[in-house]
Amino acid sequence: MAGAIASRMSFSSLKRKQPKTFTVRIVTMDAEMEFNCEVKWKGKDLFDLVCRTLGLRETWFFGLQYTIKDTVAWLKMDKKVLDHDVPTEEPVTFHFLAKFYPENAEEELVQEITQHLFFLQVKKQILDEKIYCPPEASVLLASYAVQAKYGDYDPTVHQRGFLAQEELLPKRVINLYQMTPEMWEERITAWYAEHRGRARDEAEMEYLKIAQDLEMYGVNYFAIKNKKGTELLLGVDALGLHIYDPENRLTPKISFPWNEIRNISYSDKEFTIKPLDKKIDVFKFNSSKLRVNKLILQLCIGNHDLFMRRRKADSLEVQQMKAQAREEKARKQMERQCLAREKQMREEAERTRDELERRLLQLKEEATMANEALMRSEETADLLAEKAQITEEEAKLLAQKAAEAEQEMQRIKATAIRTEEEKRLMEQKVLEAEMLALKMAEESERRAKEADQLKQDLQEARDSERRAKQKLLEITSKSSYTPMNSSTTALPADLPSFNLISESLSFDFKDTDMKRLSMEIEKEKVEYMEKSKHLQEQLNELKTEIEALKLKERETALDILHNENTNRGNSKHNTIKKPQAQGRRPICI
Repeated sequence: MAGAIASRMSFSSLKRKQPKTFTVRIVTMDAEMEFNCEVKWKGKDLFDLVCRTLGLRETWFFGLQYTIKDTVAWLKMDKKVLDHDVPTEEPVTFHFLAKFYPENAEEELVQEITQHLFFLQVKKQILDEKIYCPPEASVLLASYAVQAKYGDYDPTVHQRGFLAQEELLPKRVINLYQMTPEMWEERITAWYAEHRGRARDEAEMEYLKIAQDLEMYGVNYFAIKNKKGTELLLGVDALGLHIYDPENRLTPKISFPWNEIRNISYSDKEFTIKPLDKKIDVFKFNSSKLRVNKLILQLCIGNHDLFMRRRKADSLEVQQMKAQAREEKARKQMERQCLAREKQMREEAERTRDELERRLLQLKEEATMANEALMRSEETADLLAEKAQITEEEAKLLAQKAAEAEQEMQRIKATAIRTEEEKRLMEQKVLEAEMLALKMAEESERRAKEADQLKQDLQEARDSERRAKQKLLEITSKSSYTPMNSSTTALPADLPSFNLISESLSFDFKDTDMKRLSMEIEKEKVEYMEKSKHLQEQLNELKTEIEALKLKERETALDILHNENTNRGNSKHNTIKKPQAQGRRPICI
């Protein structure tokens, strides 16, 4: 009895010592998070916690992925987390990834966080070459990725070499051409500059709209064997099931759209697809592991449910999300327009300020030149005045000498000379005195004229000085008036930044606004269809441009298959339709 009680006590103490929580690490495409989970939690409890943390409402596209013995598996919602074959050491790691892909990303992906997670995942798959992308499309996708990360192209900021550390192109594309990183950057930047005005979410959506037309987008491949033992590939995606040759993952040999499949089941390693048309043979194949068949069935059920869901009216939750997304898009568009107007006004004000500063500098230079001219005029006037004064004194001195000569002549005439010789000499002296007086008179007259001319030059110099002072006064008055005007147009020092605060903006969305927005969206769709043709022409131009640099010996099997499909005019959608039409005949693979 005592032994039983002791064993019961030890068992209860062991139960109490068991931890009630465990640590989980969640890895998304751009972050890592850790949570403490209760032992009793099911997969849905953990999944809902992650979605709430991310603010994600479009949960039906995503799942928590982990790896078992080199095989991918997804956490089941109705099963306890620790009941899965997950590693025992903590933290238990799961990857939060897109499990199902939309048929049309623009119509189905509503939330911005959903679009961003899809963008990051698809971009990584293209760079890791899990999705084949032709070279010209790779350059275009890279330009949208740069727009999403760096915003609008600015040649002063995004200078040569700014993409040197970025991984933007698959290594297969880089090795296929004799092109330097600078040459690739030049071509990416040329397209990047054309995306000006696109916000991050718009650039990411354009990336997804191009990527969703790639043949391997959203396809999960599994190695299988048919009844004859022939090795094949099974592809599961949003449109249906596809059978591929192992050497050609681009073009399926036959396809089973979801709306033409009656039943899917498996028994052990054998998988069965029953078409809706009973005249068509049942398709059976074997996979390598039972776990793979479970995964295939899980993907089939999820993709089929979404396929049927897309063809029904949206649920109330989705309608609310789309309405909120439209309102949010309209609000952001109005904010961008407001910011664009304010930016334009700021640029115009800066241009006006620069023009006024330039004009003010010009006026200052003119004022400096006028001051210098005034100083030169004053110096010239002083010199002329001094010279006129000297000339006037010389004229007075000459006049005085002429008067003295005249007096001397009168004195000589008055003196009586008795002798003829003295008279003749006296007459000669008188004649010489008269000639000297005449010369003195002429020199005095010339000096007087020169004095008058100098007085006239002095008057002109003073007039020039007065005009220079008047011009300087006018320039000074203009420069004192200009800053008053510039103060009204130039930007003040404490100009507030253009960060929009939610309290300062309010938008009242009326029915007319929503109708106008709907009309604009329709107009954008029409414009997008027109741009698609232009885009294809651009892609063809780039392909032609870089074709001469291609190294044919480095082409992969997928490159050759893609070129053959392009030459035949095959695309992702019409290659699926062709096998579908052929599916009416008995299947022989």
